[in-house]
Amino acid sequence: MDQVLKTLGILLNATLMYTPPLLFAALGSCCSEKSGVINIGIEGMMTVGAFTGAAVGYFSGDPWLAFICAGLAGALFAFIHGFACITCKADQTISGTAINFLASGISIYVCRLLFAGNTETHPVPNKLPRILNSFFEWCSANLSWGKAFEKNGFLDNVFNTYASAYIAFLLVIVIWFIFYKTRFGLRLRAVGEHPQAADTLGVNVTLVRYICVTLSGLLAGLGGASITLATVSAFRPSIVIGQGFIAIAAVIFGKFKPQGAMLGCILFGFCNGLKVVVGSSGSIPVNIISMIPYVVTIIALILFVGKAHVPAANGKPYIKSK
Repeated sequence: MDQVLKTLGILLNATLMYTPPLLFAALGSCCSEKSGVINIGIEGMMTVGAFTGAAVGYFSGDPWLAFICAGLAGALFAFIHGFACITCKADQTISGTAINFLASGISIYVCRLLFAGNTETHPVPNKLPRILNSFFEWCSANLSWGKAFEKNGFLDNVFNTYASAYIAFLLVIVIWFIFYKTRFGLRLRAVGEHPQAADTLGVNVTLVRYICVTLSGLLAGLGGASITLATVSAFRPSIVIGQGFIAIAAVIFGKFKPQGAMLGCILFGFCNGLKVVVGSSGSIPVNIISMIPYVVTIIALILFVGKAHVPAANGKPYIKSK
């Protein structure tokens, strides 16, 4: 029984480790898509966030500063995407694809400049803290009832996760509240559904879309940083490896709602966690196990893409009528 609980704890810990990068990026995608701007560049924004987090974390030694800088780096590239799509009326899919190449290329180029020609950064000296794990260690050491947490394989693994996981899940509540309980959220959804009508009511369509697209890059950058500052401790070119596209799939799976995107990300995070647990047994070839998240992504898209309500103005540049 103890072994079963320990295995289950390892699986949940792996799920909580792999879900946050996807969840940050998916929430960012929700913001952009709800405003009517397709952001295929989430993958590139995660990549530049992952590099910035690792580089700033290595040179400064401060994981929180690195985390914030990663978000700002993603926001910068999102602003470039917004300028191309909102101001210049460029094709949003092509612009997002270009951002993916641009962000990845710049990340590798700057990495070579900073790390003596290497395409990988040195490991960061400090990762993001494990908040609840430290709390329960204190309870175990100082409180009589805290002894219940000692030598418990399930709880040790579940609570032994990084702060980025709790921030990501908290943001789901915050963004849901903004979307459905605030005036800005009402305007945001109106801009994504019918920008002409929103404009006639005095809503600045351009400003709302710029805010949402930039926010999407900020969150995607945080998602990338949660990889290099929590899951692993260094950047390499393949560090994101399709997670941005999986996050977009989670948004479609979740019908463009933050709570639905969260469920999709947990599903894909669970698949990654299952890959770790099953892979450690050695009974199934590694290449087969590595396919699990991507196979589940394809199945989810097949089952849910037709049922998702895409904002009516999604992907359509808004041209203000005179």
